[in-house]
Amino acid sequence: MSSFKGSYAYSIDGKGRMNIPARLRKYVSPDANQTFVITRGYEQCLFVYPLDEWSKLEESIRQLSTTNPQHRYFTRTLLENAIESVLDGQSRITIPRELIHLAGIENDVLIIGVLERIEIWNPNTYREYQKKQPESYENIAQTVLQK
Repeated sequence: MSSFKGSYAYSIDGKGRMNIPARLRKYVSPDANQTFVITRGYEQCLFVYPLDEWSKLEESIRQLSTTNPQHRYFTRTLLENAIESVLDGQSRITIPRELIHLAGIENDVLIIGVLERIEIWNPNTYREYQKKQPESYENIAQTVLQK
């Protein structure tokens, strides 16, 4: 089970290659075989799943109803740009241009570990996302963590 956490400021090169930070790589299971699935995330970021974590997500997607229009839309939107990328010798993944454009990424990226996945953000987009939250972190934590 992956347990990604932390945030890291990195950059992406002209060929769409980006390093996966060593502190995140140590949580990648050998079952992932150094392979990641990169796809569209929420709030204009990218999701990066190790292959073993992606397989779990894929199983839950298979349980969705093909007769439900929302399920079909979600499945198509998530999968239409999904691509596998294997770590190269310098611990980089390659992100397709379409996904880089979709996330508004230029050169700098903010990499965030979010338990079973890694998120890749344009740092400015992430700052704007944080500013737009209607409630404080403390108020949201109180609501989310209520037992």
